Amino acid sequence: MQFTDTLREATKNSWEQSVNHPFVKGIVNGDLPLETFKYYILQDIYYLKHFGKVHAMAAAQAEDFHVTAMLAEKAKSTAQAELTVHKAHAEILNISEEDTANFKPAPTAYGYTAHLYRAAHSGSLGQTVAALLPCYWLYADIGKTYKDAKPKEKIYQNWINTYADDWFHTSTQEQIDLLNSIAEDSSEHEKEKMKEQFIIAKEYELAFWEMAYTKEQWFSDRQWHAPVSLNK
Repeated sequence: MQFTDTLREATKNSWEQSVNHPFVKGIVNGDLPLETFKYYILQDIYYLKHFGKVHAMAAAQAEDFHVTAMLAEKAKSTAQAELTVHKAHAEILNISEEDTANFKPAPTAYGYTAHLYRAAHSGSLGQTVAALLPCYWLYADIGKTYKDAKPKEKIYQNWINTYADDWFHTSTQEQIDLLNSIAEDSSEHEKEKMKEQFIIAKEYELAFWEMAYTKEQWFSDRQWHAPVSLNK
């Protein structure tokens, strides 16, 4: 059993919930409200910008120049490709300059990117790659699972096609292979750290769907009730 197999097993419950989350099902069935998807796109554009930066940090951590080159290219190509798709989505969804100017990340989007930076600041290539991998792997799995879906909403079909495409699965497999290679030369203690980074990132992937589905807000922006005073 490879190291990444143990990571999948450790996140089995989270993985199942992610693939079958109502947000994903709404895309697959074509009945997710476009305003909900618009919210997601804005949050994901924010996430991807930081996702690319953390790849660059991972590239600097690598001792093997070939790994450095691969990660540097991914910092550019993967984020750039997804942002290009999102740009097309933004045009369809009429995301305005005002929407962009007034954007602020939701708690989950902010927390997820903070986790990626924390993993990178550990100084360990293995921990950084482990934190980055769930984003690749989950989306590739969703693309594979729903590749035959035919939602009537064209924007949702485009989204599924992006992650069902061979280029994305190849990129994902490269990341899986890299993490397994790193794990082979890592101590048990380091592998536990890598596993921890992966599990937390995977939990954030699930939380990202819920964030988008509920259009999560910061507490100060929510309508909520203050605790009832017991004093009469």
